[in-house]
Amino acid sequence: MATTLSVADVERIASLAQLELTEEEKQLVTRQLADILAYAEQVQQIDTTGVPATAHVDAGRSVERADELTPCLPVEAALANAPEANRDAGLFKVPRVIGG
Repeated sequence: MATTLSVADVERIASLAQLELTEEEKQLVTRQLADILAYAEQVQQIDTTGVPATAHVDAGRSVERADELTPCLPVEAALANAPEANRDAGLFKVPRVIGG
């Protein structure tokens, strides 16, 4: 069950990721992604019968702390170094990171 990956697939992926690739980069990425997919298919063939499912390599140890109520940061302290703070509203402006 070999997965085939074409340059057109890479162009579509690059478009979705908003990446501009040269023709040379498209060829390179196509080979690299095809190798990654082939390796993933190889890993899927490993027999894991009898191996319990885990979400973490150290599943026996809890890494979560107790949920305890603690005092929050005072508004004045939170706004102290904010470049565009509206202290009356208790808000500050952050740069736009989504869209254009």
